[in-house]
Amino acid sequence: MPQPVPGEPGLFVVDATWGTIRPMELTPGLQTVGELEVVEHVRAGGRLVDTRQPAAHAEGTVETAEGIRHQDVVERLGDLDPERPIVLFCDGPQCAATPDAVGLLLKSGQPAEAMR
Repeated sequence: MPQPVPGEPGLFVVDATWGTIRPMELTPGLQTVGELEVVEHVRAGGRLVDTRQPAAHAEGTVETAEGIRHQDVVERLGDLDPERPIVLFCDGPQCAATPDAVGLLLKSGQPAEAMR
């Protein structure tokens, strides 16, 4: 798991030897975004969801992100507006939280285009 760097708010050390690397495109129609697109999304008032567990979210996250565990995403995102996509994120390409959340949302009928 990423570990906060003592005395350096917002910086984390990441051990890329854990987990499973995921494909860049999780599913057809779901756009993968980078940091600049996330910044633009947030500046435009877009919703940002940290799908990690509460303890990880509490240790540090993106400033405007709301913490919603990947297991709870379907119940907590009932107001998802397909016209205003949300950005979901976790601990990087080896983390299973966001791919799991996306899979649950797709199974619940949410369109891939409503997520990033």
